[in-house]
Amino acid sequence: MSKYAIIETGGKQYRVEEGEPILIERVRGVQPGERVAFERVLLLAQDGQVKIGRPYLKGAKVVGTLLEERKGEKIRIFKYKPKKRQSLRRGHRQIYARALIEEIQG
Repeated sequence: MSKYAIIETGGKQYRVEEGEPILIERVRGVQPGERVAFERVLLLAQDGQVKIGRPYLKGAKVVGTLLEERKGEKIRIFKYKPKKRQSLRRGHRQIYARALIEEIQG
């Protein structure tokens, strides 16, 4: 049976396993190569037992290493107001971080 957890970071939830890389939104204050700890653990499953937090599990932590940061695909934003001759065209590229999950504590 595999050991996995569901964590929350950047307003999104991710299912993580030990030894697997994940793509998350940028973690502020952490540089590539540094360790990062995710304290917001929503669910922890190991040895056939599942623990669910309300909303988070106390004492549970997921530790990983930040591998790299990179920009995602460009998103085009186009706003248009008819009969007013007004239009706005913008673009956005979100910065993502790739992290390698090393251990799940709980």
